[in-house]
Amino acid sequence: MPMHEHDRRRMAPSFAAASVPAAAVARTDAAGPAHAAGAVGPRDQLAIVDALYRFGAGQDLRDRALFASAFAADATLDFSQPAGRFGVALAPFAGRGVIVETIFAAIAALDTTHTVTNPRITGYDGERAGLFALVEAQHLPRGDHRRHLLLKNIYHVDLVRHDGLWLIEHMRIDNVWSAGDPTVLFANAPVAATEENPHG
Repeated sequence: MPMHEHDRRRMAPSFAAASVPAAAVARTDAAGPAHAAGAVGPRDQLAIVDALYRFGAGQDLRDRALFASAFAADATLDFSQPAGRFGVALAPFAGRGVIVETIFAAIAALDTTHTVTNPRITGYDGERAGLFALVEAQHLPRGDHRRHLLLKNIYHVDLVRHDGLWLIEHMRIDNVWSAGDPTVLFANAPVAATEENPHG
């Protein structure tokens, strides 16, 4: 006999009623998730990722204060791998002030857009966190958008909570692919490195 629709619904498994191991259940209250469970609640989820949003928006809006607010005082930013792909040796930047001055000097004559996607918390204990994200960074000479350098990067970020605000302690940027003219961002990029990069 054909099964009626209400019978199908009655026999379908109920995922809401499925048992969940106690260890996988994160208890939340006004103070946020239970840190012992290693679970991050929605407030910290947003606040952690917001540090990366401030990093990108600070550049795109040319807002030094917003950009600086993303970093701890003793932060480091490692951009050596993307630079190396274009034949440029670049040591990690150490200290919030150095990071701000170096990045803003590099983009002084550029228009930029940073699009953050796929953010995922990779570690969390309530005071420190790890973050993985994909960032698409477009760079165009201001006043001449016929040239550009588009970078698709993976970001590995370590953050710390300071006075209620999540700050970047360490950021490592790895380039996956690029398109355009590397000299837009790396004025001294060797010609050979530019020619050898099939996506550049």
